[in-house]
Amino acid sequence: MKKILVTGKGSYIGTHFIEELSKYPKDYQVDELEMRDDDWKQHDFSVYDVVYHVAGLAHSTPDESQRALYYRVNTDLTYEVAKKAKEAGVKQFIFMSSIIVYGSGKIGEDRVITKDTPLTPDNFYGDSKKQAEIKVLPLEDENFKLVIVRPPMIYGPNSKGNYPLLAKFAKKTILFPTLENKRSMLFLGNLIAFIKLMIDNEEHGIFLPQNKEYVSSASLVKEISKLHDHKIWFTGLFNPLLRLFNKQVYVNKVFGNLTIDKALSEYKDEYCKYSFVESIRLTEEK
Repeated sequence: MKKILVTGKGSYIGTHFIEELSKYPKDYQVDELEMRDDDWKQHDFSVYDVVYHVAGLAHSTPDESQRALYYRVNTDLTYEVAKKAKEAGVKQFIFMSSIIVYGSGKIGEDRVITKDTPLTPDNFYGDSKKQAEIKVLPLEDENFKLVIVRPPMIYGPNSKGNYPLLAKFAKKTILFPTLENKRSMLFLGNLIAFIKLMIDNEEHGIFLPQNKEYVSSASLVKEISKLHDHKIWFTGLFNPLLRLFNKQVYVNKVFGNLTIDKALSEYKDEYCKYSFVESIRLTEEK
C-alpha cells in the first residue's frame, strides 16, 4: 500500500485526486494537510511514501500587490515542504508546476513548447513556479525522487480559469468569432490518471501531460453549446478587431496559441482515459 500526503487541503485537484484513489482502499492511503498556517510543520511526514504538493496560488494575471505573497507560497513554501519531506524519508515528491513557466501564447503566433523552449515566464506568477522548480531540483537524489508536472490549462467539473469563462459564453452568446487558434488542455480525469501512474511507477523527472487533441476556442464553445442545445452563429466579423487587441492579456488568454509538442507528452502507459468530447460532456454534466 502506498501512503500519500496531499498538501493543500480542499484544493480543486487534491480533492478530486483523493476521491479517485479512495476507490482503491487496498492500494492507497491518502491524507490531506492544511497549509494556511504553520501547523503543517508539526505534521509527521515520515509515515508517507509520497508527498503530492498541490498547495499554491494560481492566477495568470495576479495583482502587483500580491507579488511577495506569490513567492512566499509558490516558491518558498514548496521548497520548505520538499525539504521536510526529504528529511523525513519520503521517497517521492510531486510538484504541480505549470506551463506558465514558459510564458503565454499570443494571437497570430504559432507558439509550440518543445524540449528546447526556454523558461521565460511573463509575470511573477510564472516566475514563482519557475523559482520553485529551481529550488527543489537540487534536493533530488537516489532516495528522494522528484516529479515536476507542467500542465497546460486544467479543466473539469466546477473548475476555475478560462474554461468557465468560455462555457459561460457558450451557453449565453449568440455570436462567437471564428478566429482559429490551438491550445493544449488537460482534463482533470486525465491529469489524475497521470499522477497515479507517476506514483505507481515511482517516476522522477519533468513531465508535460496533455490531452491527445489540441483545441481551438471556437471548437470548445461549439461543443459546450451543443450539449446545452444553444444555437450560436460563428462569424469572422470580429477577427480583425481581436487581432488588433493581440497585446491584451485576456484576449490572448482566450484566442492565443499555446501548444505542447505532443512528443513531450508521450508516456509508456496510457493516461488519456477521456477524449476531448467525452471530457466536455463530463464537465458540463456536473
